Amino acid sequence: MNESKFNQLVEETMVAIEEAIDDSGAEIDYDNVADILTLEFSNGSRIIINKQAPLSQIWVAAKSGGYHFDYDESTKLWCLNGDPDKNLFSQLSLYCTQQAGEDVQL
Repeated sequence: MNESKFNQLVEETMVAIEEAIDDSGAEIDYDNVADILTLEFSNGSRIIINKQAPLSQIWVAAKSGGYHFDYDESTKLWCLNGDPDKNLFSQLSLYCTQQAGEDVQL
């Protein structure tokens, strides 16, 4: 994937994450600065989401660990370890649920 396509996909994904947080009703604040999306929870914990252009990946840092997502052209999903069942949104829902202490579905 070329850099322009990667940047476009990441930008669209970041906006989709922000919209999903708004729609979830969960108490999660977020801030997007310089291609780094920070989610902050009422307990002070954070999840950091950023792009890694040299590797064409999205990286997520959560309390439970660091995760690298690759874009799967066939499913049109950012996947953890190539597993579409572990796509970015399903995994973010899990990480947010763990850190928010309430069920969060993105």
